[in-house]
Parts: sequence; C-alpha cells; structure tokens
Amino acid sequence: MPKVSELFFKTAIVFLILGILAGLQMAISGDHGAFPAHAHINLLGWVTSAIFGGYYALNPVKAARRIAMIHYGLYTLGIVIMLPALYLMLQGGRTEFEPIVAGGSLIVAAAVLVFAVVVFSAQTVRSASGLSPAPR
Repeated sequence: MPKVSELFFKTAIVFLILGILAGLQMAISGDHGAFPAHAHINLLGWVTSAIFGGYYALNPVKAARRIAMIHYGLYTLGIVIMLPALYLMLQGGRTEFEPIVAGGSLIVAAAVLVFAVVVFSAQTVRSASGLSPAPR
C-alpha cells in the first residue's frame, strides 16, 4: 500500500476514535451543543480521510507523486486546526475561536483543490529515458 494511503487510513482511524469520544461525551452529559463538531470530526476526519486513502491505494502512480504527500499534509493540518477550534467554539458560544475555524476551513478547502488537481491530472510514468512506457 502506498505510504500516503497508509497515512490517510491511520489518520482516519484517529479521527474515528475522536468522533466516537465526542459522541459519547455528548450522550453522557446530555449536552448536544457540539453536534456540528462531532459531525465534522466524523465526516472530514474519518470518512473523507479514508476515501482519500482508498483513492491513493487504487492509484499508486498518483500516490507516488510529491503532490499526494502535500495533499495529505495540507488536509491534515487544516482539520487539526479547524476541528478542535470548532468544538471549543460550540461549547459555550466562544466566538474567539471563529477566526481559527475559518483559517482551518480555508486550509481544508485548499487541500481539496490540491486533491482535485491530483484526480484530474494525467496518470503518466516516465522512465529514466524520459519516454512514457508502452500502453498496456
């Protein structure tokens, strides 16, 4: 499995655990005010990261490109900034976290655009001679 796939899958599992813990915290406390953060943790952290990992596992040539690791780093940075700030913002209406949520959201959006570049880019492999291999 390509390294970037493994990283996305491992990161997805971490966010799945965090999403479950956030859900348990809401259920135990009876305070469901942070449910939007819980949903974002699960959808952006768990589901989307796992989908990215699956895409790269199915496209190892694209996974080997430097842009794939840039995508991983940028996306993970964005959700690590955005999600805790969103959770804290929703706990008691703490508006001072809004700029942090916005900044993290912009980084996530940029990472999704990088992924779009990966998806829509040509899948080519160059040999040492600079020539493309014969089609199969």
